[in-house]
Amino acid sequence: MGRQAKLMPNRLDLRDQLALGRHALDPGRVPQIAELVRSHSGRSVRLIELLWDDDPGVANRAADVLERISRDPSPALRRILAAHKEALLGLLCDARFIKLRWNLAFSIPRLPLTLAEARRAATTLQSYLDDRSSIVKTAALHGLADLTRHDPASLPDVLDLLRIQGRSGTPAMRARSRHLLERLDPPARRGRTRQT
Repeated sequence: MGRQAKLMPNRLDLRDQLALGRHALDPGRVPQIAELVRSHSGRSVRLIELLWDDDPGVANRAADVLERISRDPSPALRRILAAHKEALLGLLCDARFIKLRWNLAFSIPRLPLTLAEARRAATTLQSYLDDRSSIVKTAALHGLADLTRHDPASLPDVLDLLRIQGRSGTPAMRARSRHLLERLDPPARRGRTRQT
């Protein structure tokens, strides 16, 4: 029975598992699928393919899994994600589904990007700030902040953007901007502490 249980995950069809959900934004079995992909890193190739699926629920849940596994990937997962970064950068530009967009905004900056790739991603994330969805805008802010690791010269502009959105953005954007400013601009935090 133990050997059969170990083989079972390899028999599961990833697309069938990602199709489970009441609607396109329902997370379905995302946490379990993320664990499966973490423990069977070769499955991440199929996961990446499913980001282009015609079914919005499948594509959205695949992006949710990608976001989860990209937070702290194993060396094998890191290599696979890096090998697909060009395709993922292209999808960042072309993504239409809201959940796909916001999960890519979180995931792409975690990839090992060159300066040119980081700037390409930043240009797309800047356009996400005009999205109708508050969560896409908020994820774009976070992604832009994370991209400063790859492009330190962008930090002053990103800090200005966060300060502006921290005052005038949606409630989610204001909260995220304050959090990101705390992380990216520690002198601002010390100055605020002195004033209180």
